[in-house]
Amino acid sequence: MSAPITEPTKVGGAGVPPQRAVGKTPPRPGDRRSEGLTLNVFSHGFLVLWAVLIILPLLWLVLSSFKTDAQIGGSALGWPSHWQFDVFQRAWSKGIGDYFANTLIVLVFSVPLTMLLGSMAAYVLARYEFPGNRLVYYFFVGGAMFPVFLALVPLFFMVKRLDMLNTYQGLILVYVAYSMPFTVFFMHSFFRTLPTAVFEAAVLDGASHSRAFFQVMLPMAKPGLLSVGIFNVLGQWNQYILPSVLMQPQTSSDPERYVLTQGLIQLQQQQGYATDLPVLFAGVTIAMVPMLIVYLSFQRQVQAGLTSATLK
Repeated sequence: MSAPITEPTKVGGAGVPPQRAVGKTPPRPGDRRSEGLTLNVFSHGFLVLWAVLIILPLLWLVLSSFKTDAQIGGSALGWPSHWQFDVFQRAWSKGIGDYFANTLIVLVFSVPLTMLLGSMAAYVLARYEFPGNRLVYYFFVGGAMFPVFLALVPLFFMVKRLDMLNTYQGLILVYVAYSMPFTVFFMHSFFRTLPTAVFEAAVLDGASHSRAFFQVMLPMAKPGLLSVGIFNVLGQWNQYILPSVLMQPQTSSDPERYVLTQGLIQLQQQQGYATDLPVLFAGVTIAMVPMLIVYLSFQRQVQAGLTSATLK
């Protein structure tokens, strides 16, 4: 008798389990957990190493402020045998106070002016279409990539022609111009993410373009303003090249308007002969503490501003 004719069985049909692809075994939950654990250990270990590399020099710097010259030459990370707090008063009286005041005078005007002009330029480039819009934007972006060293000589002669060498206003204007490219680049991307409906509603209610910017759009960009403002404060506080070129007395009768970075170099040269190293370390600590306070106070706002600008 002939064998009965049967229909071909389909893979994955009823009653027949589907065949798995050869060589494509799905990963097990245990393998995923082990991979995640290995990645976490590596990333956390790298962060711990990075934190140690940053904290140890700062700790050595602060501890050296309370030591004597002999103790500084001895154990690097040893605790001071006698805590001398008058070293900060000595450093302040040897010029750090004047350098600190000069730096504050410059930053009180340069940072707000940078934020105002930078946010206005970034808003116009981000929200309005006009001929040459992209060209102006790329001009600012190119300024952020231009090394400041190449502009020192023409910048010196330009400020000299304006009779602003060794003046607060000259350094303030240069700081503003130096910080504008990054400010415009950062705020441009932030303003493009803001909703247009809010601006249109303000215009329909009778608000002018300037009023809509200052009262509606600028408050909405507060996270971005805080983030880029902290970067500008840190960058201008630690700037050395520009003040060293533009804040030099031209004659012996001109006052010394050194900022903190210049003052620390001046103090280092003085203490190199006087062998009073704790005063130098105290001056560096005085210059460092305000920036640490500013960053630790606004670190969450900085992270929120960067995260929101990236996610949007």
